[in-house]
Amino acid sequence: MFWLILFALTGIICLGGIFYLLTRFHKFGFMQKIAENHKKLSWLLCLLPLIGIGCFGVINIYAVVIIFLHLAAFWLIADLIGKIVRKAIKKERRFYIEGVLVILFTAVYLTFGWINAHDVKRTSYTVHTDKPIAGGSLRIVGIADSHLGITLDGEKFTKEMKRIQAEEPDVVVVAGDFVDDESCREDMVAACKALGELKTTYGVYFTVGNHDKGYYESGHRDFTIDDLYSELEKNNVTLLEDDVVEVNDTFRIVGRLDKHYKEREDIKTLTKDLDDSKFELILDHQPNDYDNEAAAGADLVFSGHTHGGHIWPSGYIGLLIGANDAVYGAKTIDNTEFIVTSGISGWAIPFKTGCISEYVVMDVTN
Repeated sequence: MFWLILFALTGIICLGGIFYLLTRFHKFGFMQKIAENHKKLSWLLCLLPLIGIGCFGVINIYAVVIIFLHLAAFWLIADLIGKIVRKAIKKERRFYIEGVLVILFTAVYLTFGWINAHDVKRTSYTVHTDKPIAGGSLRIVGIADSHLGITLDGEKFTKEMKRIQAEEPDVVVVAGDFVDDESCREDMVAACKALGELKTTYGVYFTVGNHDKGYYESGHRDFTIDDLYSELEKNNVTLLEDDVVEVNDTFRIVGRLDKHYKEREDIKTLTKDLDDSKFELILDHQPNDYDNEAAAGADLVFSGHTHGGHIWPSGYIGLLIGANDAVYGAKTIDNTEFIVTSGISGWAIPFKTGCISEYVVMDVTN
C-alpha cells in the first residue's frame, strides 16, 4: 500500500510539474514575442522541450520522471530566489535568466548523476577483531544491488568482476538484488558465469534480496528464481537462505533470507548454537535488524538495498519512516560492525544523485 501511495503521489506531482514547466518555457522572451501574434503556436512550441525530455523514455519511464521532477523542483526554487532578489534590489526582470540557469544546472547535475550510476568505484573498510583469523587477515569483497539490465548488463558485470579479481579476494559475497523483474536471462547467465570464474581462497556466497524472486506474475521475465539458483549452483556459487557455512576454523558466513520472506528465521534462532569464538559475517540484504544482529554477537554485517539513497534525499526519508537502520557506510553497535553498500548498480533509475556505484573491499585484521 505504501508503494501504491508513493507512485500515485509521484504521478500527481509529475503532472503538476509538467504544467508548471510548460508555463516556465512560455516566459522566455522569444516565446512572449511569438505569443503576441500567435498565442496557440507559442504554447505548442513550449511542448517541444517537454517532448524532448520524453525521449528519455527509450531508457525507461523512470528516467523521464526523474528529469521532470528535478527540472521542476530546481525551477521553482530559482523562481522564488529570483523573486526575492528582484524585490530586494527593486528592479524588474529584463531577461529570464533563471530559466537559462536552471536548464544548465539540471543538465550538469543529472550528468553527474548518470556518471555516478554507471562508473563503479572501489570503497574500502578495515575491520579489526580480537578473534583469531586464519593467516592473520581476511579480504572480503562484497557487492549488492546489481539489478542486471539498468546500468550493468552481463558484459559490463563481467568487466567489474575482473576488477574484483584483481583485488585478490579471500571470499566474495553478493548481498541480494542480483536481478529484478526487468533483467533478462542472457545477462543473468553471463553474470553467474562471471561469478563462477572468480578465483578466491574460500569461494563466492550469495543471499537473496527483495527483487531477485520478482514481483510480477510468472512470465514477466524470461527466467525464474529457480533458473537463477540453478545457474549460481552450476557456477559453484554457494546460495545461503537462512543458512550457516563454516568457511574454515576461524570464520563463518550466515546468509539470511530477505526480510520480505515470511519464512525468514529470527537471527537469534539461526545462530543460537554457534561457536562464539569464530569471526562471524552476516549477509542481510536489508539493513534493518541491527539491534538483534548485534545482540546475536555478529562481528560484521554486510547489507545493500538502500542504494545509498540513490536519488537525494530519498535515503533520509527511509530513515525517517523507520524503513532502515542506516542508508550508507559503516556503523558500530557494541562489538558488531555494520556496513551498507550503495550497490554496484541500482533499480530502474539510471541516475544516482545521492551516492555512487561501488564494490566494497573489507579487510578483516587481528
